[in-house]
Amino acid sequence: MSRFRARTAGIVAAVAALPLAVAPPAVAAADPDYTITVDSGATGPAISDEMYGVFFEDINYAADGGLYAELVRNRSFEFQSADNQSYTGLTGWAATGTAATVDDDARLNERNRTYLRLTGPGSITNAGYNSGIALEKGERYDFSVWARSDTAGTPLTITLATTGGAALATPIKINVKGDTWVRYAGSLRATATSDSGRLSVSTTGAGTTRLDMVSLFPRDTYKGHGLRRDLAEKVAALRPGFVRFPGGCLVNTGSHYAYDAASNFPRARSYQWKDTVGPVETRGTNANFWGYNQSYGLGYFEYFQFSEDIGAAPLPVVPALVTGCGQNRATDDPALLRRHIQDTLDLIEFANGPATSTWGRVRAQMGHPKPFGLTMVAVGNEENLPEEYFANFLQFRDAIKAKHPGVTVISNSGPDDMGVTFDNLWAKNRAAGTEMVDEHYYNSPNWFLQNNERYDSYDRNGPKVFLGEYASQDAKFFNSLSEAAYMTGLERNADVVRMASYAPLLANIDNVQWRPDLIWFDNDESWGSTSYQMQKLFMTNVGDRVVPSSVSGGRVVQPQPVTGRVGLSTWRTAARYDDLKVTAPDGTVLLEDNFDDGNADGWSPIENRGTWTVADGAYAQTDATAENTMVAAAANITATDYDISVKATKTAGDEGFLIPFGIKDSGTWYWWNLGGWNNTQGAIEKATGSAAAKEQLFTRPDTVNTGQTYDLRIEVRGTKVTLIRDGQVWGSFDDNQVTEPFAQVVTRDLRTGEVIVKVVNASTTPALTRVDLGRLKVAPTGRMTVLAGDPGEQNTRSAEPIQPVTTTVRGLGSSFTREFPAGSVTFLRLKTR
Repeated sequence: MSRFRARTAGIVAAVAALPLAVAPPAVAAADPDYTITVDSGATGPAISDEMYGVFFEDINYAADGGLYAELVRNRSFEFQSADNQSYTGLTGWAATGTAATVDDDARLNERNRTYLRLTGPGSITNAGYNSGIALEKGERYDFSVWARSDTAGTPLTITLATTGGAALATPIKINVKGDTWVRYAGSLRATATSDSGRLSVSTTGAGTTRLDMVSLFPRDTYKGHGLRRDLAEKVAALRPGFVRFPGGCLVNTGSHYAYDAASNFPRARSYQWKDTVGPVETRGTNANFWGYNQSYGLGYFEYFQFSEDIGAAPLPVVPALVTGCGQNRATDDPALLRRHIQDTLDLIEFANGPATSTWGRVRAQMGHPKPFGLTMVAVGNEENLPEEYFANFLQFRDAIKAKHPGVTVISNSGPDDMGVTFDNLWAKNRAAGTEMVDEHYYNSPNWFLQNNERYDSYDRNGPKVFLGEYASQDAKFFNSLSEAAYMTGLERNADVVRMASYAPLLANIDNVQWRPDLIWFDNDESWGSTSYQMQKLFMTNVGDRVVPSSVSGGRVVQPQPVTGRVGLSTWRTAARYDDLKVTAPDGTVLLEDNFDDGNADGWSPIENRGTWTVADGAYAQTDATAENTMVAAAANITATDYDISVKATKTAGDEGFLIPFGIKDSGTWYWWNLGGWNNTQGAIEKATGSAAAKEQLFTRPDTVNTGQTYDLRIEVRGTKVTLIRDGQVWGSFDDNQVTEPFAQVVTRDLRTGEVIVKVVNASTTPALTRVDLGRLKVAPTGRMTVLAGDPGEQNTRSAEPIQPVTTTVRGLGSSFTREFPAGSVTFLRLKTR
């Protein structure tokens, strides 16, 4: 058994050993905190088989160095500064002798251009990802390399060793036949276990040896299909209904250049599926949006195959040629747009066409003659230009529907859960009769606890919702509890919300561009976050139909007025602030500073970044690269009604202004964000408990001009805030939502004949709850699974304290009372009679 499987098996065994003791019986109580009433005579909406799925994007090194089991980093010497400023063709390698990476006419092929040239004796050594190459004693590892030499019979020796040189496998030897590219292969069996191995290829030949595609794969991959077993098994254990791939922001960003076989393969181009199929040595590599190089070893064929292997529907996302993710650009090339539309039609043929068709033949040649059965395609991702995006979307949809009427074509609503772009795109999608709209949002746990009813008011006859990306912005168990409370609302509205996927899926612990993430890993271990355990609980206990229910009673958290300190901030921008004043409605001055005295007494850093100085009668932040450079005045504004005014001037940088207010501490505040997201969008954002956990209360397109002074005014009236720029109302919001820590939903599993009562108690006190099932007759004994723990707890590499515990419960019936623990999610599976 490999270490990957051993650790997973150990966790499963530990969990299995905990539960099936008998839980305390249901308790009686005269005055419960909550009452759940089930309308057993009513029929709720059916729940889609694709209700919950997974979203895979090559972010956080999720593909290379992650799910894709290749152990060699930069195997084809294609790393360039276009990927990352620190990269060279030898990134990941150490070389001895005369070694250089070369791009010339001797290249392996047109897309795999750069190779390694060794002149005379020499060697190259690769350390893989993280701290080294992980090897398990007794396991086999398959080596391959493409090589040529101007001296026939040039010997190559391939070794696996520790950093100190101790052998980890018996070396293999290869003789290079001649000066044409040939693939050579061999197998190494590990003689010891190590997580820091090194692969070396050396030659004693005197001539010139060229190497490319130096590869080392574990023989033991998921179903033999080249994916890292432990990671693939964790995804499969979720039993996802769909897999959305390959992104995300990397889909619709990049140069949008078309590939021309007669020219260099362009870098930083948008993700295009045809680049990712066929023999791996003929595929290109590309600059990943997230700041590194991505090989296309994990390509569209592998995505389709993985979806099939885990019983999930494939859901590819194709670029709409309109950028999102903080960028604003749309193609003005009709021919390029037509080519991408044809590429999408070709993609459907690749997935579904017979083996005799042009692209079906490519699929068959890759080892899968049978069609994959593609039923859904998403066009675009988080576009910031609604007019340009939707015009392109309609062209994609019309072309797809004309040829493949049974394929669902999914649109989207931009990057936010609300705001001008969101409303605009939803109106367009409704008017055009779009089948499904992809929504994305990452918000604070309080937002999820406040918005359980979000989809209650959606049009039941309008487009269905695909919640393609969502997560609570931290990795603690409280975040998972808030997500669980929200998911009960998704299920209750299963007639509107057809699919949902937490995002992102995977994160390499040493290479993180985004958090939180569902599954974490290093080079030989993996572990599920608390949200992984929560998602798994919901995804493996969905049910087939909602049983209508309601809840009464309870303890809610009421909204509070916006009070606290006032601040100034920037994000990758240099700016000057002057004439700051806070006044009560009657004109009383609560705070005033025009900085004419040449100092910033009374101001202190909340986030100690950037360079703040008082110069020429203004408070300036002069570092145009620093992020989140917040300072705050000492005065604490306790009044519930007040006005903030300030003059702001951008002097350099990528974005605009950030005006914080209502500051409680470094993780609790509001700010007015003007010219954010690379100077494309404005917002009011609220941080609650963590600066990383921000939710957007209002958004709109916005730009700030360098050198222009703006008069900014924030009017606070209790929970209501109005934002005024240069005398014009810019926007407003009312932060008056109630936080409800208790949520529930009831579903029916037709296969097992069980009713599943799902209860979330995210509060800090137990919730005594009466459950009234109406006319439903249930067995007196049922099965209960609970996730519970300290809301601040996390699952980490060293410990995974949040695990499900399953027990048998007694004393059940058509009506019973239970105490649901503080900080818990409980699933009761009740057999109906």
